[in-house]
Amino acid sequence: MNNKFLRRYNAIIIAVSIVIPIVVAALFTVRIPNVAPLSMLPPIYASINGVTAVLLVLAVAQIKRGNRKNHERLMKINIFLSLLFLLMYIAYHITSDSTPYGGEGMIRYVYFFILITHIFLSVALIPLVLFTYKHAVLGHFKAHTRLSKITFPIWLYVAVTGVVVYFMIAPYYG
Repeated sequence: MNNKFLRRYNAIIIAVSIVIPIVVAALFTVRIPNVAPLSMLPPIYASINGVTAVLLVLAVAQIKRGNRKNHERLMKINIFLSLLFLLMYIAYHITSDSTPYGGEGMIRYVYFFILITHIFLSVALIPLVLFTYKHAVLGHFKAHTRLSKITFPIWLYVAVTGVVVYFMIAPYYG
């Protein structure tokens, strides 16, 4: 693999990692007029987060058993689920107003701590997943393994806290 190709691949990953959060943030200001809110989506994309968390753990178990093929399949499913989550998340937020959290007292601080760490780590996760995947695809397994030790716990945290945030905000959906 030549350096020019690797630099181009890295540039694409960096660009995607910057563009996705900017587009998502910008779309928070957009509401499609005369469209019914897609209020059925939050429990679906929360479920996708839950399934992703389980599949991440299964994928790690598979690679520890030496089953690279099953690990690869599970990770591709996780990447697909993450993309599906992102599309549903965007679809919901361009058709629905944000739901304010109604909890009071200490639980409110807990909720916002979980939400804020979830959001920041989900943004950081984009390049981590893409670079980790790149190393695997290119057969750079030492680099893949090194980076996956950072990517996995962050991805697992984001997936699990996505479910937690949903259950904490669900009573306040309109």
